[in-house]
Amino acid sequence: MPKLTQQFQTIRTEGALLPADILQRIASLKVEGIRPADYHLPEGFRVNEAVTQSWDILKKHWKNFQEARQNLPEADNGTRLTNERWLLPLFKELEYGRLSTVASPQIEDRSYPIERFYNHTPIHLIGCNLPLDRRTKGARGAATSSPHSMMQEFLNRSDTHLWGFLSNGRQLRILRDSVALSRQAYVEFDLEGMMDGEVYGDFVLLWLLCHQSRVEAERSENCWLEQWSKLAREEGTRVLNNLRTGVTKAIEALGQGFISHPQNHELRSKLQETGSLSRDDFYRQLLRTVYRLLFLFVAEDRQLLHPPDADEKACELYETYYSTRRLRQMAIKLRGSKHSDLWYSLSLVFDALNRNDGLPELALPGLGSFLWNPDKTKDLLGPAQIPAAVLSPPGKGERARVRGLVAHGEIANKAIDPVLISNDDLLAAIRALAYVAQDKVLRDIDYRNLDTEEFGSVYESLLELHPVMHVEAKTFSLNTASGNERKTSGSYYTPDSLVQCLLDSALEPVIAERLKGLKGKAAEEAILNIKVCDPACGSGHFLIGAARRLARHLARIRTGESEPSPEDYQHALRDVISHCIYGVDINPMSVELCKVALWMEAMEPGKPLSFLDHHIQCGNSLLGTTPALLAKGIPDDAFTPIEGDVKARVASLKKQNKSERPLESGKRQRLLGEVPFKLGNIAADFARLNSAPDGPLAEVAEAQEQYARLVQSSEYESTRLLADTWCAAFVWKVLLGI
Repeated sequence: MPKLTQQFQTIRTEGALLPADILQRIASLKVEGIRPADYHLPEGFRVNEAVTQSWDILKKHWKNFQEARQNLPEADNGTRLTNERWLLPLFKELEYGRLSTVASPQIEDRSYPIERFYNHTPIHLIGCNLPLDRRTKGARGAATSSPHSMMQEFLNRSDTHLWGFLSNGRQLRILRDSVALSRQAYVEFDLEGMMDGEVYGDFVLLWLLCHQSRVEAERSENCWLEQWSKLAREEGTRVLNNLRTGVTKAIEALGQGFISHPQNHELRSKLQETGSLSRDDFYRQLLRTVYRLLFLFVAEDRQLLHPPDADEKACELYETYYSTRRLRQMAIKLRGSKHSDLWYSLSLVFDALNRNDGLPELALPGLGSFLWNPDKTKDLLGPAQIPAAVLSPPGKGERARVRGLVAHGEIANKAIDPVLISNDDLLAAIRALAYVAQDKVLRDIDYRNLDTEEFGSVYESLLELHPVMHVEAKTFSLNTASGNERKTSGSYYTPDSLVQCLLDSALEPVIAERLKGLKGKAAEEAILNIKVCDPACGSGHFLIGAARRLARHLARIRTGESEPSPEDYQHALRDVISHCIYGVDINPMSVELCKVALWMEAMEPGKPLSFLDHHIQCGNSLLGTTPALLAKGIPDDAFTPIEGDVKARVASLKKQNKSERPLESGKRQRLLGEVPFKLGNIAADFARLNSAPDGPLAEVAEAQEQYARLVQSSEYESTRLLADTWCAAFVWKVLLGI
């Protein structure tokens, strides 16, 4: 089996600037530009010898810095001490020499208090008592904006500076011009954790990545950091292609596993004998299970699943025994067994997130039922209600204990889930979703930084698949039917370059017009009153791009910073998605995937999923009507022959339709029947629903119930049927005898 990449203890990467997989390859000396000569080392001198030498020297500097730091007055931000005792020696060991101060650069009307540069690389060094992501009153370089925001803005606005370093002595970040990126992107080294914990392995990567030779090229776009970042983008494309294959394999593993499990008699009966479950419905439920897994992968890796004040022991219990991260780690080590205890554990998590009160024993909040059962039908593969007995303190024999509970009837199968799947089939699906094989190395997919482009590409590939089942033989597979579903549904993936172009030309001018002359709360309201609708939303690529643009403007208004912190940006993004984003698609599968993508973007720790049913709708946006058009009856143009029509019969209907006009007051055309047209206050009710609070789950659940009452009301149903009849007149196939 291919070897799995390793993770770092004191290094994290945000965004797709230099993902963890590329960092691991750099640390393993498996990329170009990593030879001793590339680091200007003397002939015969190895890289690890230079790193070890620097490590030994810097440990002494760190010790001296820490001792001096203890005597630092509380009001002193520590800039001079941090620079002289620690950061300048650090950069000297990285071959930058003794960095001297220079005049602060200025771009147009703003001065940027960055006092140190190496050629075209800004190096902003501040005190150990200054945070990187928050403004500090009275501190140079941190008074009007956070140090990170200031440095990022400088890189974005400068034409000659591409990469930069930022550090307060406790953390060190590598930043890049990211004006085109949707959220913050950087590599961060926890210097304090690295030096105090003597994590030499992480220091090796710091040395390799931050060395002077990495940014010394005459042109910034030719430096090694830029070349490695380009490699990361190319590798990301390869991972994307493999992810499509992985999703296909995961669906096949789940489908095969559910159909073949010896206890799933009821499932096989519904698929074969009674016919109550169609092949396509079963396929959609498999897709929904994959969506749930992908959602949990992202939520766990972005540390968004548990509330901020969650009990640490409950979080540890979840992580150790019930998380999908645990399943992903097991999938790489084990092939699995014929038992079903892993599905029990996963079903428990599904159930907890589906409930209003969540499951405090595992620090799981209630997220709402929208993700788990969006169409409110019986979901064979959906969340299960599992007794709390499973939550007794687990030990080394956890899997055997759960199997014992099942065997003795303490956990009834029907109480857990209508269907079961064996551990080996479930782990095969997890393995296909979590890892890709490249160059004989098994690499984990970076779900922390998964973007909508990945989801859109996966969605595009799913449109070309259809399930093939042989229930008697207990087999399930997917075949490619290229173009068939795309042709009938008009579904095509919109590339990111086109999305950004559309946003520049269509959305940005609207934002500028709405914000003209406004500040503070008025500007916030102006942003939140903008409505963006994609009439063919697909996986939500365009909608998420628009939401990110609006959220960045909103966060800037709220914070006063050009580059708001991730927390401020995330809160603004949730508000924008709740108030501004609308979409329609004719394919129900894409509607679900669009919601999942929006939920992943809008998710905040401890908060439920936003209610999106009234914002993302399944329907044909190319054909519709309005109350004014309904009042005029069916137009004669509805009876223009289309492919498959019998022209003589169409002409007869057109003549009949015309003869019924003008309509007598209060009567309908015969073709529309006697359905009462009474829209009532539904429009006002939907408007109030849109302004419902997006707070605790109880409030979100109330919005869901209110929406259900509206769409099930007689006023809504009768008017919808009337509108459907009006629209159907344009497209139904007219044959003889009808």
